[in-house]
Amino acid sequence: MSFFIFQKNLDNLDATLYRIAENQDDLNVLNIYLSSYTIIEDTQENFIAVKFQTKFPLKYNNNNIVYIDQTIIFSSKKELQNYINYFKNRIKEFTNNNPDHQLLSRWNDYYNQLSSLNLDNITYPLNKSLEQYFNDIGQPSYSILQLP
Repeated sequence: MSFFIFQKNLDNLDATLYRIAENQDDLNVLNIYLSSYTIIEDTQENFIAVKFQTKFPLKYNNNNIVYIDQTIIFSSKKELQNYINYFKNRIKEFTNNNPDHQLLSRWNDYYNQLSSLNLDNITYPLNKSLEQYFNDIGQPSYSILQLP
Protein backbone atom coordinates (compact mmCIF):
# COMPACT_ATOMS: atom_id res chain seq x y z
CA MET A 1 0.00 0.00 0.00
CA SER A 2 0.99 3.60 -0.60
CA PHE A 3 0.40 6.57 1.63
CA PHE A 4 -0.95 10.05 1.11
CA ILE A 5 -0.08 12.58 3.79
CA PHE A 6 -2.48 15.48 4.26
CA GLN A 7 -2.59 18.40 6.64
CA LYS A 8 -4.43 17.26 9.72
CA ASN A 9 -8.03 18.19 10.55
CA LEU A 10 -8.74 19.72 7.16
CA ASP A 11 -11.33 17.27 5.86
CA ASN A 12 -13.14 18.41 2.70
CA LEU A 13 -10.78 21.31 2.06
CA ASP A 14 -9.00 21.49 -1.27
CA ALA A 15 -5.22 21.44 -1.65
CA THR A 16 -4.22 19.94 1.70
CA LEU A 17 -1.90 17.24 0.33
CA TYR A 18 1.56 17.50 1.87
CA ARG A 19 3.53 14.40 0.78
CA ILE A 20 3.21 10.94 -0.73
CA ALA A 21 5.05 7.76 0.21
CA GLU A 22 5.27 4.71 -2.01
CA ASN A 23 5.50 2.27 0.88
CA GLN A 24 5.89 1.95 4.63
CA ASP A 25 9.69 2.31 4.48
CA ASP A 26 9.42 5.62 2.62
CA LEU A 27 6.76 6.80 5.05
CA ASN A 28 9.00 5.98 8.00
CA VAL A 29 11.88 8.14 6.73
CA LEU A 30 9.91 11.29 5.95
CA ASN A 31 11.17 14.26 7.92
CA ILE A 32 7.82 14.90 9.59
CA TYR A 33 5.98 14.13 12.79
CA LEU A 34 3.49 11.60 11.46
CA SER A 35 1.06 12.34 14.29
CA SER A 36 0.74 15.90 12.98
CA TYR A 37 -0.77 14.74 9.69
CA THR A 38 -3.66 12.72 8.38
CA ILE A 39 -2.19 9.67 6.66
CA ILE A 40 -4.40 7.69 4.31
CA GLU A 41 -3.46 4.38 2.74
CA ASP A 42 -4.40 3.91 -0.88
CA THR A 43 -3.55 1.74 -3.86
CA GLN A 44 -0.27 1.62 -5.74
CA GLU A 45 -2.27 2.49 -8.85
CA ASN A 46 -3.39 5.81 -7.34
CA PHE A 47 0.13 6.48 -6.07
CA ILE A 48 1.53 6.06 -9.58
CA ALA A 49 -1.18 8.28 -11.06
CA VAL A 50 -0.30 11.03 -8.59
CA LYS A 51 3.43 10.51 -9.10
CA PHE A 52 3.01 10.78 -12.87
CA GLN A 53 0.57 13.69 -12.40
CA THR A 54 -2.38 12.18 -14.22
CA LYS A 55 -4.44 12.49 -11.02
CA PHE A 56 -4.32 14.92 -8.16
CA PRO A 57 -5.66 14.25 -4.65
CA LEU A 58 -7.91 17.26 -4.32
CA LYS A 59 -9.06 16.61 -0.75
CA TYR A 60 -9.89 13.94 1.77
CA ASN A 61 -12.88 13.04 3.87
CA ASN A 62 -12.16 10.63 6.72
CA ASN A 63 -10.14 7.91 4.95
CA ASN A 64 -11.41 8.64 1.44
CA ILE A 65 -9.44 10.67 -1.08
CA VAL A 66 -11.16 12.67 -3.80
CA TYR A 67 -9.05 12.68 -6.96
CA ILE A 68 -9.34 14.85 -10.03
CA ASP A 69 -7.85 14.07 -13.41
CA GLN A 70 -5.20 16.40 -14.72
CA THR A 71 -3.11 16.82 -17.82
CA ILE A 72 0.47 18.03 -17.75
CA ILE A 73 1.88 19.78 -20.79
CA PHE A 74 5.26 21.45 -21.05
CA SER A 75 4.78 23.74 -24.03
CA SER A 76 8.40 24.73 -24.29
CA LYS A 77 11.91 23.89 -23.23
CA LYS A 78 11.83 26.93 -20.93
CA GLU A 79 8.77 25.62 -19.06
CA LEU A 80 10.41 22.25 -18.52
CA GLN A 81 13.68 23.90 -17.48
CA ASN A 82 11.82 26.00 -14.89
CA TYR A 83 10.17 22.87 -13.47
CA ILE A 84 13.53 21.07 -13.30
CA ASN A 85 15.23 24.06 -11.66
CA TYR A 86 12.53 24.24 -8.99
CA PHE A 87 12.82 20.49 -8.35
CA LYS A 88 16.62 20.69 -8.17
CA ASN A 89 16.46 23.57 -5.69
CA ARG A 90 14.15 21.57 -3.43
CA ILE A 91 16.44 18.53 -3.64
CA LYS A 92 19.48 20.69 -2.81
CA GLU A 93 17.68 22.11 0.24
CA PHE A 94 16.95 18.59 1.41
CA THR A 95 20.46 17.21 0.81
CA ASN A 96 22.18 20.22 2.36
CA ASN A 97 20.00 20.05 5.48
CA ASN A 98 20.04 16.24 5.83
CA PRO A 99 23.58 15.00 5.11
CA ASP A 100 23.02 11.75 7.02
CA HIS A 101 19.53 10.89 5.75
CA GLN A 102 18.91 7.30 4.64
CA LEU A 103 17.71 8.44 1.21
CA LEU A 104 20.50 10.93 0.55
CA SER A 105 22.04 8.91 -2.27
CA ARG A 106 18.66 8.43 -3.99
CA TRP A 107 18.10 12.17 -4.09
CA ASN A 108 21.68 13.01 -5.04
CA ASP A 109 21.39 10.55 -7.93
CA TYR A 110 18.09 12.08 -9.01
CA TYR A 111 19.56 15.57 -8.81
CA ASN A 112 22.35 14.43 -11.14
CA GLN A 113 19.82 12.79 -13.46
CA LEU A 114 17.86 16.05 -13.66
CA SER A 115 21.07 18.00 -14.26
CA SER A 116 22.22 15.77 -17.09
CA LEU A 117 18.91 15.66 -18.97
CA ASN A 118 19.40 17.08 -22.47
CA LEU A 119 16.29 19.19 -23.00
CA ASP A 120 17.14 19.64 -26.67
CA ASN A 121 16.42 15.94 -27.26
CA ILE A 122 12.80 16.33 -26.15
CA THR A 123 10.02 17.16 -28.58
CA TYR A 124 7.76 20.01 -27.46
CA PRO A 125 5.10 20.25 -26.44
CA LEU A 126 5.84 17.43 -23.99
CA ASN A 127 2.38 16.04 -23.26
CA LYS A 128 3.29 14.24 -20.06
CA SER A 129 4.97 14.88 -16.75
CA LEU A 130 8.72 14.71 -16.43
CA GLU A 131 8.22 11.77 -14.07
CA GLN A 132 6.27 9.88 -16.76
CA TYR A 133 8.90 10.83 -19.35
CA PHE A 134 11.69 9.35 -17.21
CA ASN A 135 9.65 6.22 -16.60
CA ASP A 136 9.00 5.84 -20.33
CA ILE A 137 12.74 5.92 -21.10
CA GLY A 138 13.58 3.47 -18.30
CA GLN A 139 15.07 5.91 -15.81
CA PRO A 140 14.11 6.34 -12.15
CA SER A 141 11.42 8.91 -11.51
CA TYR A 142 10.27 10.55 -8.33
CA SER A 143 7.65 13.11 -7.50
CA ILE A 144 8.61 16.23 -5.63
CA LEU A 145 5.92 15.07 -3.18
CA GLN A 146 8.16 12.12 -2.26
CA LEU A 147 11.01 14.33 -1.09
CA PRO A 148 11.52 13.76 2.65
